[in-house]
Parts: sequence; structure tokens; C-alpha cells
Amino acid sequence: VTLTLEEKKVPYKLHLINLADKPQWFTEVNPEGKVPVVKFDDKWVSDSDVLAGILEEKYPEPVLKTPPEFASVGSKIFGSFVTFLKSKDPSDGSEQALLNELKALDEHLKAHGPYIAGEKVTAADLSLAPKLYHLK
Repeated sequence: VTLTLEEKKVPYKLHLINLADKPQWFTEVNPEGKVPVVKFDDKWVSDSDVLAGILEEKYPEPVLKTPPEFASVGSKIFGSFVTFLKSKDPSDGSEQALLNELKALDEHLKAHGPYIAGEKVTAADLSLAPKLYHLK
């Protein structure tokens, strides 16, 4: 969401939340305690995909919508990463599944890049970038 705000040059005020010690105001406006959370028109929204959609609608330039044929590129990487991290059996295939997903992304970018949908950054890139950062 922050990358989307930056890419669209939308001014915003950032409040970092200590998830181990959430402030009372945060849990009052966001009982589920999820981050990020953004206030739009006096309503708090905490789902990243929903937030990105709202930002695309409210601030249509630059267009960040991912073309449908590229929308799922890289979408399994983070789930594969979590499965690998939770795995207690080194022979369960979770490491290879993660490597396969990363290889598929690499091959896609070599063929279509430098970004997921070609020459321009899209929502898919902005969604995947923090996940790849955490994976690293």
C-alpha cells in the first residue's frame, strides 16, 4: 500500500505500529489489528488488496492496474515461502516448491520484464516486492 501511495504520489501520513504493543487508538479503529490500515472518507480499511483497489479508483494516474493475463504472476511465492518456513521435514518438497515458484518468476521476468507486465510497474509488482524483501 505504501508503494502504491508513493508511485501515485498521493500524500499520506504514516504511523508505524508496534504489533507486539498496539496502541489503544489502533485497536479501537481496527479490532482485527491488521496492518496496513488506511482511513478513507471516515472509514478504516485494512485489506491491502482492497486498499490498492480504492487507491486505483480514487487516483487513476498513473494507472497501476495489472493486465489480467499477468495478475497471477508470482502469486504463489509467499505461500510457498510460508510453507517452507513451517516445514519440519526437509524432504517434504516445500523447498523445491519455493524454488520452482522463484524460477518461474525469474523466467517470466526474463521473457516479459523488467516488470511483471513489461515496461511499466503495476499493482502486481508493488504487491510482490515486499514479499520478496521478506523472503530475502
